[in-house]
Amino acid sequence: MEGSEERTDAIYSIGAVARMLGVPAQTLRAWEERYQQIVPARSEGGQRLYSRDQVDQLSFIRNQIAQGLQPADAHRLLAQHHNEAASIPAEQHPNAQASVEAATTVLLAERDPYAAEFAEYFLRTEGYVVRIVLDPAAAAQILRHEPPSVLVVDLLISGGAGLALCRTARDNGPVPVLAVSAVDQRDQAFAAGAEAFLLKPLDPLQFVSTIRDLIGTSAFLRQAELRR
Repeated sequence: MEGSEERTDAIYSIGAVARMLGVPAQTLRAWEERYQQIVPARSEGGQRLYSRDQVDQLSFIRNQIAQGLQPADAHRLLAQHHNEAASIPAEQHPNAQASVEAATTVLLAERDPYAAEFAEYFLRTEGYVVRIVLDPAAAAQILRHEPPSVLVVDLLISGGAGLALCRTARDNGPVPVLAVSAVDQRDQAFAAGAEAFLLKPLDPLQFVSTIRDLIGTSAFLRQAELRR
């Protein structure tokens, strides 16, 4: 729990976690430094990287504070209940998974049409509307005029234009960005405005779960809302 996550599990930037949970980034840093209980991994460039389990733990802390506990007491309570909570299967939480609305659109900016078809299959299976573009300029046009619910961008698109596309998304509005790449470019991705990073080849379950997290429809984020 104290920063022992594998690098493959630590995929969310501190900005993404702050947005998902409604907790300022400076508060997350203060909790980390003061209580040393939820310690994110660090990338080679020093970026804080949170796992899904850590975001769930932070959701618990946030909700306990909202109910009147002091941060120190909330962290102690998390320590007491961590093992018990981890043993409860997700399927035992009723109403945890909200249905995905058909209007939820994922824009896939991919360099590889076969990889795009692979990702599209799993997203459409989950009920998402998927748009595929193989050109970053076309993706930028869509971002400006028809913003999707989330952007997935291969950083190596058009010889490495994915980082510029991340910056375009960041500058054009609050569209969460999932950056993917066959090369570990997480530091560059987060610096360019991405909120999560996955290394290719993608694991289908992790990929879909990450999309859900970024648009706020994942089961573990819904559980946090139910506990408020």
